[in-house]
Amino acid sequence: MTTTANATVLQIADSIVAELNAAELSHKFKSERLYVPDFDLEDVKELRVTIVPREVEYLPLDRVSNKLHATIDIAIQKKFSKGDAKEIDPLVMFVEQIADYFRLKRLNSYVAARCVKVENSVLYSSEHWQQFNQFTSLLTLTFELSK
Repeated sequence: MTTTANATVLQIADSIVAELNAAELSHKFKSERLYVPDFDLEDVKELRVTIVPREVEYLPLDRVSNKLHATIDIAIQKKFSKGDAKEIDPLVMFVEQIADYFRLKRLNSYVAARCVKVENSVLYSSEHWQQFNQFTSLLTLTFELSK
């Protein structure tokens, strides 16, 4: 019998999806893992949380094992009507809640991986804001484990 296991970065991404979908945060949503978020931005009316595995770095740990850094992007997107503080501030807070949730956390379903870095390099995309009246924020999480 042959079993196919997912690559480590995919196991981490799937664990992030499961944890986010089970988390009690300020907004209702269902996250999903995609390789390429290939959807029409004009159709994003509900809050959308997309998990995208981005990069894996292998660093030598000793003669037989590596330290692995898996980088995962989390895109948070929602259409807005006015784009005023009353509408956008809760979304910025929601992004911060996700960042705080994962900071230094070990994943429940993949405890070997620990989040060692959280970046919010795109607090909001001005391009999406102007073209689509859409809030788009990007969190980047780096998980570390030995393998």
